[in-house]
Amino acid sequence: MDLTPSQIARLEKLLQAGFRLVQLERFERHFGVERGGFVALVDPEGGELKPFGQTGYRLGDGIGMLVERRAGKAFVWRDQAIDATPELLETYERFRADMETLFGDV
Repeated sequence: MDLTPSQIARLEKLLQAGFRLVQLERFERHFGVERGGFVALVDPEGGELKPFGQTGYRLGDGIGMLVERRAGKAFVWRDQAIDATPELLETYERFRADMETLFGDV
């Protein structure tokens, strides 16, 4: 993948903010940025880096989305789920806020 200087600069900012780059087999066209168990996909097409889809919690080789259930909120992907504890929700919101700062509206 050939990246532009502006894409590289944005990646450097992500790394400085404590994110790490990850590749998820299921999402070959995109790469992910992960921190604290949360992951967001990033699309490198068109000379820019743009978030793709929603932020979620990494569950196995997938991304669990935040859902409301009878028993409360949880991050769910297929048959896997993890309760959205207050600590996880705080980390989730911090992740999303930092992504918004680095990318604009997420």
